[in-house]
Amino acid sequence: MYCIKCGVKLAETEKKCPLCNTAVCHPDFMNTKAQPLYPAGKMPKSSSASKVQNGAIIILFLIPLLVCFIADLHTNGQIGWFGYVAGALGLAYIAFALPFWFRKPNPVVFVPCNFAAIGLYLLYINFATGGNWFLSFALPITAGLCLITCTVVTLLHYLRKGRLYIIGGAFMALGALMLLIEFLMRITFHLQVIRWSLYPLCVLFLFGGLLIYFAINRSARETMERKLFF
Repeated sequence: MYCIKCGVKLAETEKKCPLCNTAVCHPDFMNTKAQPLYPAGKMPKSSSASKVQNGAIIILFLIPLLVCFIADLHTNGQIGWFGYVAGALGLAYIAFALPFWFRKPNPVVFVPCNFAAIGLYLLYINFATGGNWFLSFALPITAGLCLITCTVVTLLHYLRKGRLYIIGGAFMALGALMLLIEFLMRITFHLQVIRWSLYPLCVLFLFGGLLIYFAINRSARETMERKLFF
């Protein structure tokens, strides 16, 4: 805990800064003199997501879906680009609107569901365009991103310590994924050797290593905490 004015480190029991005499602001400090807002045993309970609100969100997604369907059918005489719009709206609904149906949505469950939906959407685009890039490019890249993201989300959700280690390791894993992306691009699309992946690999490895260094070196971490107030 640090002073919000001069930045000096304070003990957990300090009420005022010993240097500048500024009152300590900390969310864990409770004012015992304040009167409770509600009578004892009659605290308001948090309600679950409103069905009316969720129904309104569904309608908001159905409106552009219906408009695009009519426009595609009217201009082309058949269903053409409507599938891309429907897939994109479905992805947006799964990612942003579906968690509202649950009182406490668990990101460990929803993150892999989002990646599964992305994989199905890319598979549809592959078949709709007559391509052959899904199995050799899109699927392994999506699976790699899903593995890294799900690992980070799970560790951050269930572990209270070691966040810098987790985030730093995630940046390094993303750097290694750049090599895989370039390799799969050369195999799938028959591109020449460019070796562009070395640049993001170096940057991500250096940034991830810096975070791990801060996690190991306590004095450096505390210096950054005083500078950035986190």
